[in-house]
Amino acid sequence: MKELNTIGRYWRKKYGEKVYKIPISISGFTCPNIDGTVAKGGCTFCENDSFAPNLEKEKKSDFKLHPDNPDNPLLENQLLQLQTQFETTKANLTKKFGAKKFIVYFQSFTNTYAPIETLKALYEKALSFDDVIGLSIGTRTDSITEEILDYLQVLRSFAGTRTNQTKEIWVEYGIQTVYDEILDKINRGHDFANIKEWIFKTKQRGLLVCGHMIFGLPGETQEMMLHSVEESLKLGIDSIKFHPLYVVENTILTKDYKNGTFIPIDEKLYIDTLVKSIKMLPKNVSISRVTAGISDDSLLSPMWCNDKHKQMFNIKQALLKEGLIY
Repeated sequence: MKELNTIGRYWRKKYGEKVYKIPISISGFTCPNIDGTVAKGGCTFCENDSFAPNLEKEKKSDFKLHPDNPDNPLLENQLLQLQTQFETTKANLTKKFGAKKFIVYFQSFTNTYAPIETLKALYEKALSFDDVIGLSIGTRTDSITEEILDYLQVLRSFAGTRTNQTKEIWVEYGIQTVYDEILDKINRGHDFANIKEWIFKTKQRGLLVCGHMIFGLPGETQEMMLHSVEESLKLGIDSIKFHPLYVVENTILTKDYKNGTFIPIDEKLYIDTLVKSIKMLPKNVSISRVTAGISDDSLLSPMWCNDKHKQMFNIKQALLKEGLIY
């Protein structure tokens, strides 16, 4: 039996103990695919609150950040959100697991799509917290700039309140697929050439890259999904996340699902594609996620995505049959 190189094992080997990722959701952030800069309506599957467990539920300001607008009346509140979410989650993880090291994960929306001064304030605040060893920043390859990458390169050496240790800086990009026609179908707003260009530039700066892949996109065969993984690995990514495409309320995909023009991926095909993908990963590429789902009433299909524990059991069993331990 062979243990897979999960992100948890990667961190444990590097730091001598388990590292915990703390998801952060900051109000005011949006996406160029939502605000009309590159497209309108967002990606067809996007209902971003589904991925924002820490986003405050009170009435939010209509103000949205934009890289070209240096004004940010929300900054003071954003910094408070960051601190509150971090401290609350850290306290829970410390109490439950004795956690001592943390990565701050800017998760919801596009977390480089803002004025550079706002990004600096948030990122440096996060790195100043005790026991934080780095950041993971979720974004899009069409929402990064040379200036931001240069800054992140410098940020690796950021001196926190208690240590001068080099920080671990991850940039998480949604790759999803390498096929331009599929990217167009999901209203992504950019092509695969854009993905290649900015992952290359990110790696040039010595930053770590996690690529997100979605299985079950409209029009994709299993052969196409596996080819997308193969081509993404050629970009030199350091870690990978796998997601099934599921349909939730209030998305463009909802209409296609309800009128029968989109049929979600079934669990058997998803797991088979996942196992085949994992078997092609180089030793140096860690696995950050193998599935996703949502357990509330907004999930329309596939219903196997509403029970993560069952998903994980089935995935682990399939991997064990291949001699692999997740």
